[in-house]
Parts: sequence; structure tokens; C-alpha cells
Amino acid sequence: MTRTTIVRTLTMMLVAVSLLTVVSSPVHAQSWAPRQVQASLKGSGATFPAPLYASWIETYKQVVPGVSISYQPVGSGQGIRDFIAYLTDFGGTDAAISASRVQTEAPDALHIPMVIGAVVPTYNLPGITNLRFNPEILAGIYLGAIRNWNDPRIAKANPDVKLPNQRITVVYRSDSSGTTSIWTDYLSKISSDWRSKVGSGTTVRWPVGVGAPGNPGVAGTVKNTRGAIGYVEQVFATANRLPLPAVQNASGNYVAASIEATSAAADGVPIPANLVASITNSPNPNAYPIAGFTYILVRQNTYKDVPKAQALTDFLYWSLTEGTGAATRLGYAPLPTSLRVRAIQSLQSVTIDGQRVFDGPAR
Repeated sequence: MTRTTIVRTLTMMLVAVSLLTVVSSPVHAQSWAPRQVQASLKGSGATFPAPLYASWIETYKQVVPGVSISYQPVGSGQGIRDFIAYLTDFGGTDAAISASRVQTEAPDALHIPMVIGAVVPTYNLPGITNLRFNPEILAGIYLGAIRNWNDPRIAKANPDVKLPNQRITVVYRSDSSGTTSIWTDYLSKISSDWRSKVGSGTTVRWPVGVGAPGNPGVAGTVKNTRGAIGYVEQVFATANRLPLPAVQNASGNYVAASIEATSAAADGVPIPANLVASITNSPNPNAYPIAGFTYILVRQNTYKDVPKAQALTDFLYWSLTEGTGAATRLGYAPLPTSLRVRAIQSLQSVTIDGQRVFDGPAR
């Protein structure tokens, strides 16, 4: 089964749920409505938000029948490459394009944060669903320093769990991945050994383990491998009925991934003008520590097709406002209000021949 097929299978169930309720409010409906244009939009990128994007696209087709949108979940790295090469109209990524690359290859790229997601270290130990992890354990496992599930360091953090004498199979993303960027950014913050020996990025040289493509591939490998551990976006762990363990945050609290805890990761973290920021290992005592924004990449001033640019900015605005209900139902945390307003303001900066293509209200 291909990665795209796995994602489609997963999203069919999630879309069916989200289509039951199209989130809209009378006030919103009266103040703004998307334009009924004819356009075809093509995007590719992160698997992290793919189930949500599939839900949004399916629902939006009922709102604006003339707009056709496709999104291929090929990983953040490929999504960035496709966007920079003008193979797509928009890109999806959990890892921002580097400042140097923006300057040389994508000078008019805008990063529009859409939602916040949690990356969870999920595992396969039959009969054990209540493990918790601290930074020492997670860094130790992925560095290859902790090799068995009954290691004393894991036992110390889980005194009430009978741990098996089982070899740990480490699973990582084999493709260029924004989920990997979030995961390795977290490990680099909490472990000086990881930072000096491996570092962070969409791809790294993994000390141990086996690779699998996309969030679906990692989740599937963990599910089918006894003793495995892997990192995936929360919705993929949930869909595969894998554990969502609590992780010790920067304040020393063990926190499991949830909408509230994931949103808390963004509280108190400065967000610069370009809206690109790391929120892993947040200082908020209520935060789940392995969280990140997922972005849609759009072009600020190089679109040529007016209806297409109007369709894209309308869709993203609708997703940031009317689509927040679907986001929470599928396990993604909506943006804080102040950041959502700033994201909408970025959409308002998209122009063709100096003329603004979108002017929806900031709400």
C-alpha cells in the first residue's frame, strides 16, 4: 500500500466526521463569503496536516463548487522543492524555508501558519499504554544509548509499569520531513549530546533505527513492529490506536498531547514578523513540549492568474476562520487569536501587478 493510499484511507474516516458539521456562524456568514470563482489549485508537502487539509478541501468544494484543490502529502522537503520550482500553487511544510534559501530561491514566499500540531513518541508494547517519557529517555533512545525497554532510566520514570526485556526498535522518517524538523529541534534543545552529534533539520544522520516514509509510514511500522518507538503527528497515532504518552516539559511536568496542551506551547513564545517560530520545549508549565506550527507557503507578488490567487487566498482565509472546528475535531490546535489575525494580514499582502487580491476582515 502506497503512502498516498494510506493517507487517503485515514482521511476518508476523518472527513466523514468533519463533514457532519460545517463550522460557520451567522455573524461570520454575514460579514464575509468566499468569491464564486473558477480555478484549479495544486499543492504538495507535509503529511503532518494532510488529514485536516483533506477535510477542508472536501468541505470547501461544497462552499465554492468552481474551485478544485489538490494536495499531495509528499513530505515538507518535497513540498518546499515543488513550491520553489513553481510546480505547485502552494506548499505545505512544518519546517520553514531557511532565511538564506528564501533570499536566494524564494524571495516572495510567505509562511502562513494554519494550525499547531503535536508530535508524539508513540510505541508498540502490548498491554502497556501508560508509559511516560522524559528528555533523558527520548534523547537516549534516539542516540542509541538506551537499547532495551527495561533500561533503568525508563524504569525510574515509570515505577508502576512492569517493563519487558524487549529490544527497542527505533523508527524515524526516511524522507525530508517537517515532522522530523520539529522532533530534532526538540531533541537539540533538551540534549547537548544530540545537538552536538546529530543536530536538527528536515533530514539528519540518524545514529540508530530504521526509516519509513511519511507519518503514515512511521505509524504503520510502529504498529506492526513489537518493541518499536517512532515519532508521528498526534492524529496518526490516534488513527492507528497507538499510545499518546505524557512527556516531561521544561517545567518538569508530565503532559500528554491534547488541544489545550498543544495550544499552550505557543503561549509566551515571541512570534517574529515573518510568523516563523519554534515552540518546542515551551516554558509554559501547561504545554506539551513537542509541538509546532504547520505552514502553507504562498507567493506574495508573483502570481499571474487573478482568479487562482483569489481562490487560494479565500480558501486559506476560510480555513483559518470557518475551518477551526474541523481542526479541533481532528486533533489539531487552532492558532491563538492574535496569531490568526497576523496570518490573515499576511494573506492581505498578496498582490498581482500591485493590486491586492484579498481583503477579508481580520477576525
